[in-house]
Formats: sequence, C-alpha cells, structure tokens
Amino acid sequence: MIIFEFINNQFLKMEWLYNLVEMLVVNVFGLSMTERLGASVHFFIYDVVKIFILLSALIFMISYIQSFFPPERTKKILGGFNGITANILAALLGTITPFCSCSSIPLFIGFTSAGLPIGTTFSFLISSPLVDLASVILLAGIFNWKIALAYVAVGLILAVIGGTIIGKLKLESYVESFVYSNNMEVSDENVMTKRERMEFARDQVLDIIRKVWIYVLIGVGIGAAIHNYIPEALITSLIGADKWWSVLVATLVGVPMYADIFGTLPIAEALIAKGVGLGTALSFMMGVTALSLPSLVMLSKVVKPKLLFIFFSIVSIGIIIIGYAFNAFSYLFI
Repeated sequence: MIIFEFINNQFLKMEWLYNLVEMLVVNVFGLSMTERLGASVHFFIYDVVKIFILLSALIFMISYIQSFFPPERTKKILGGFNGITANILAALLGTITPFCSCSSIPLFIGFTSAGLPIGTTFSFLISSPLVDLASVILLAGIFNWKIALAYVAVGLILAVIGGTIIGKLKLESYVESFVYSNNMEVSDENVMTKRERMEFARDQVLDIIRKVWIYVLIGVGIGAAIHNYIPEALITSLIGADKWWSVLVATLVGVPMYADIFGTLPIAEALIAKGVGLGTALSFMMGVTALSLPSLVMLSKVVKPKLLFIFFSIVSIGIIIIGYAFNAFSYLFI
C-alpha cells in the first residue's frame, strides 16, 4: 500500500515536479505562491509539463499496443461477433485508439464500409474519443483512481448502450450511400517488426502532440485563470454542486468547443477546486470530447440528419445522466 501510494504520488501526481516548479516560481521568478500571479504561473507550468510527460509516455505505450490492431485486424476481430458482444468489444477497442472525435470518424467510415454493423461502429465512435488508456492515468494523476476507473466504466457503458440502441433501431439507410460503396479492401496483414512498432509508436506520439499541444496550453491557461482569478462565489452561483441545472449547462457549454480530454482535464480540475460538482466537471469533459461541434459537422457529411440527431440525443442524455449520478454519489469518489 505504501509502495503504491509512493508510485501514485511521485509518478502520476508528480509531487517532485510540483516542488521543483514551486522552487522555480519562488526562487527564480521571485513570485509568491500565496499571490494570484505566482499561484497561476505555478499551476500553468506544473500542469503543462506533467500532462506532456504523461501524455508522451502513455501514447507511446498505447500506440505500441495499437500496432497489433490495425484496421484490417480490428475489422476481422469485430466481424466475428454480433449483438451486444460486438458492441462491448468495439467499445473496448476504442480505448486503445487515442484519437479525438474528428480523428475517429475516418475509422468509423472504414469499419462501416467494410460491412460491420452500424451499432458496432457507433460503439467504437462513442468510445474512442471519450475513453482511452491515457485518460485513465491522467485522471488518476489529477484526481484519484476511484474517479479514473469510474469515468472509464461509465464511458464504456455509454458507448455500449448507445451503439446497441442505434443497432436495434435499424438505421442503416440513414448512412450516406457513398460510405457503403467505398468498400475497404482487407489486405493481407504485414507483421511489423519490433523496430517498426517502436517507430510507429514514436510517430504517433509526435503526431498526437502536434495535434493537441495548443489545446493543452489553452486548457491549462483557462484552468489557471479559473483557479486563481475567478471568485469561487461566482462559479458556485452559476454551476455550483447545489444547482440542479449545472450538469445541463456544463454539457451544452462543452459542445461548441473542440478539444480532447487532455485539454479539458485542467479546466475540470480547477472547477472542482472552486466548488463545482464532480459530475458537472466530468459532464463538461465528456461534452467537449464526445460531442464537439467540429466532429458533429464531419459526421453530418456521412450520416443523414435523423441518425445524427439520434446519436447526439443518446450521447447527450447519457452524459447528463452520468453527470447527475456522479454529483449524487460524489462522496464515494472524493
């Protein structure tokens, strides 16, 4: 237990980095940690460095695992199952693809064109941006393991239920015809060497960092501002834990934004520190990652309005229910 606590504090929460940045802010920058500017600078540097260290290490490991599951193999695996088993497997496979919602849509098109059931592909589409292995570690590093594991569990449940409902509604005719005509040929798999897998993982790290760095900086910047400059009374009066509308507002506010979980985590961290309910903060994160406006626009090009509306409704209702549940039972996690 002591060893686990040490590993959690030093490798995930990075207390050594916290102390190092504090020395930098106080001794080099000459700022006080008790003042807003000093606390904000510390929050920004500490969170940015911590997120990028964890992100690089985790994406490398996840991508190495992912190299064993190219689209061809994934299609073969999923094609051997049907019903809710296929939905569960698709949701689980979505966790090893560290993509944002927009990046997941091309894979959704490929799987659909390859003949996978529409419900299965939607389980993947919901799970992939919402839950990934890196998010588990980052959530544990910023909050704790209870919250991290609970978030992953409800994200997978939402993906399975959402895909199952869409599959039961028989909405294949509401996918644009070009998706089905653009058949993805399943070629013979080329087995990658260990060196090729390492290079693939390295390239994935660089590619994802290039895509998300700006959102991480923006997210941490907003988090630092919320944490040190916006009065707690103002935040709690708008979306405090005791406000019944807080989860609804947080979910809807997240939709117009475009980021991934790595950029939204610092904002959620700051909101919770200011008295916002756990469920409200997580609903904001899920709204941004699963229902961002750019991804909905992209999805509207491959599915018809009725299916897009059903997808949006199922996911948003699911997020809202999850948010209220976390708020109601937050004492179990914090």
